[in-house]
Amino acid sequence: MAMDRYSSYADLKATERQGIDYSIVSLDRHSPVTIIAPHGGQIEPPTSTLAIAIAADDYNAYCFDGLRTDRQHHELHITSQNFDEPIGCKLIAKSDTVIALHGRRDRKAPKSVWIGGLDGELCYGIATYLGRAGFQTATGGHEFPALDLANICNRGRRKKGVQLEIPRSLRDILSGDTEVFNQFTNAIRLSIADAVCAGAADSIARQKSESKVDRSFRSFAMTASPNADARPALTRSRKA
Repeated sequence: MAMDRYSSYADLKATERQGIDYSIVSLDRHSPVTIIAPHGGQIEPPTSTLAIAIAADDYNAYCFDGLRTDRQHHELHITSQNFDEPIGCKLIAKSDTVIALHGRRDRKAPKSVWIGGLDGELCYGIATYLGRAGFQTATGGHEFPALDLANICNRGRRKKGVQLEIPRSLRDILSGDTEVFNQFTNAIRLSIADAVCAGAADSIARQKSESKVDRSFRSFAMTASPNADARPALTRSRKA
C-alpha cells in the first residue's frame, strides 16, 4: 500500500486546488451526532454518499472529497490520526457522537464491515443492526481497531466514536444497488437512533437521581442544623 503523500491538511492545501482537486462539504444541523467521510469522493467511494444518506436531515455531515478520477488513493489521503482539516475538526469537536466511514481493500473479507473506535456500545449497536439487515461485520480481530485517541472518530466531546471500514466489493454493491444501499444506511440510522434514545434515557435517569440526592441532602441539612436558640452562648475572654 502506497504511503500518503501528505501528512497534514496544510501540506495538502499548499499543493492541491480546492474546487478542482478536492472539495469540503460541511453540514452543521446543530445535532450531537456527526457522520464523516474524511476520505470521500474519489478517494474511497462511495463513503461520502453513504455519509450524506445516513445523516439525512437529522445529523451533521462532513466530507472531504477527492474530485478527480485520475488520482491514486494515497495522493489525497490524510490518515485518520493526522487528519486536521479545520472545518471538519471544528464540527467534530462539538459533537458527542462521531461515526467515520472509510473504504478498505477486500483482503480476505470482501463482504465484512470492520467496526472499530472507542465507543464500544455504539460499535456493538451498529454491528447488531447491520447484522439484522443481512450484512457481515467484525468488531475485533481486524487491522483497523481505531483505538487511538488521535483518530478523527475519537475527537468528539466524549472522546470516543466509531469507525467503519467498508471493503471494496461491498462498496461496489452499495454503489450499484439502491435497495442494498438503503438497507445499509437505514440499519446505521436505526442504531444511532437507538443509541441517542438510550443516552437521553440515561441522562433523564441521572438527573432524577441527582435531584433525589439533592433533596435528601437538603432535608438532612435542615434536620441536622440546630436552632439558633439552642446554640450555646459564646463568651469572649477579656483582658483583666
